[in-house]
Amino acid sequence: MLAMMFLILFAPPAGSEGGAGSLIGSLLPIVLIFVVFYFFMIRPQQKKQKEREKMLDSVTKGDKVVTISGAHGVVESVEEGNTVVIRLIPANIAIKFDKSSISSITRPTGSADSK
Repeated sequence: MLAMMFLILFAPPAGSEGGAGSLIGSLLPIVLIFVVFYFFMIRPQQKKQKEREKMLDSVTKGDKVVTISGAHGVVESVEEGNTVVIRLIPANIAIKFDKSSISSITRPTGSADSK
């Protein structure tokens, strides 16, 4: 919808002759649309992905975590590769998860990394 609005606003008049000015005038809106998409959609998504990767790389033993499925637990160990062993709080059961399944991390209050 936004793209169509830009094309209508910046379209050359119906009776104008073609030429270099017409080519630049017709390409300018398309370039502006790509710039807007980059700054409002692509760039924030890349920043969010980097923050998530940084969070997952910082998982350590003793961190309280919530998985994507909603399971609450404490990290018991971080294994080679992308796996962690999480002890589920109410059931006292240890389960091995991929790091990518962690939704959020809560550091213990005595930790130096706590916010």
